[in-house]
Amino acid sequence: MTLGLTPTYGLDLSALDARYHELSKVVHPDRQAGRSPAERRRALSLAVDVNAAYRALRDPVRRAEAMLARGGRASDRAAPSPAFLMDVMELREGLAAARAASDLGRVRGMADEVRARRDRVIAGLAAAFGAGRDDDAVPLVAELRYLARFLDEVRAIEEEADA
Repeated sequence: MTLGLTPTYGLDLSALDARYHELSKVVHPDRQAGRSPAERRRALSLAVDVNAAYRALRDPVRRAEAMLARGGRASDRAAPSPAFLMDVMELREGLAAARAASDLGRVRGMADEVRARRDRVIAGLAAAFGAGRDDDAVPLVAELRYLARFLDEVRAIEEEADA
């Protein structure tokens, strides 16, 4: 509740951005120059909390984990389905082959496919959380983690190619 938003997975990211910028202006340490040391420390602490909350809510994995934690569920014990794990293994093998061949077009094509899949998982999470079916969200969070790691690897390959 640091940002004062209703806890929901299907968060309006533009509303999140607006609220973050609004609060950042208020609690920014530079605006506290004429205040007492205690007030400046409190403002700094609030600024840190606002930044941390914003980063967590912007990240779909961390947002889902926070939603599960609010419901008393641990997301770190969940495993995706064996079929999903096989799909990811095949994707990683394809990505490794594309990287070895310096086929950036194929890397980017795979990334587009994984982004579309990630977006479907995010929609599934929003539906599950919205319907109060947190148990259905747990394996989706695990899937989302794998997809996020894949996209992180794609970014590393793209940065390597740009260097």
